[in-house]
Amino acid sequence: MPLKCIVDESDGNEIVSGNLICKSCSGKYPIAEGIPVLLPEPDSAINRYENRYETQAVVSAYLWSHYADILGESDAHKAYSNWAEYFTDHVSLAVDAGCAVGRFAFELSKKSDFTVGLDMSFAFIRLARKLLKKRTIDFELITEGLLTKQKTITLDETWAPDAVEFIVGDVTAMPFSQNTFSMLATLNILDKVSKPLKHLQEMNRIAKTKEAQLLFSDPFSWSTEYAQKDDWLGGKSEGTYTGKSLDNIRRLFKGQNQIILPPWNIKQEDAVQWKIRNHQNHYENITSELIISTR
Repeated sequence: MPLKCIVDESDGNEIVSGNLICKSCSGKYPIAEGIPVLLPEPDSAINRYENRYETQAVVSAYLWSHYADILGESDAHKAYSNWAEYFTDHVSLAVDAGCAVGRFAFELSKKSDFTVGLDMSFAFIRLARKLLKKRTIDFELITEGLLTKQKTITLDETWAPDAVEFIVGDVTAMPFSQNTFSMLATLNILDKVSKPLKHLQEMNRIAKTKEAQLLFSDPFSWSTEYAQKDDWLGGKSEGTYTGKSLDNIRRLFKGQNQIILPPWNIKQEDAVQWKIRNHQNHYENITSELIISTR
């Protein structure tokens, strides 16, 4: 159902602050700094993740991981452009679930008429929207300890930022109608949510039932910091979803136990290498297993 918009402040080009009101349930969802906060419990969302995700170290690490190749860094990976190549068709609507600071949503702007990037971190979405609006951003890249060097990210000219929007939302309760998106990506987020199966069900719910493409990629770094063992979709020898995670995901996508329907046709499986940089002498090399599916 469409949301009613109440504008408190506008700069002429966009709504800076206000509220979105659900006509059905009267739920209120704030717009802050131009960012819609579409969470099940939105009131505390703006400050909920600030301390965790807005530290200089975390901002430095995420911006480098997403844009190091754009920066021309010698140790950069090319995972995001590589992931994008698995999508072969151009579509009308795309979604990047768990978009963090926005790189893959910008990549999808070359593959779709309009792309939505969604993440629960207000701090990350703020950075992504700053890039979207200004096309460039300065940040401090940590070299060692408290020492930094300034870096500037400038968006690739082949991207279409005018066809991208970023919102705050929960990948386990996505604020979209069913049967909406023809292109969907979930990159390295499954092992970082409290209910991994619910996330896959939500991705399936908002996907078109026909002519849809779904890119799934994850390193399966299961941890009780994010989800209880009972909710893991692999990496354990007891309980539900034992054994290798990729085997279980494959079976779910194919419709086993009718949990994800209609089923997906798995077109390709692969692995993508990527990096996280904590400082100039500390990198983490990560392998994410990948499934590209269609229906």
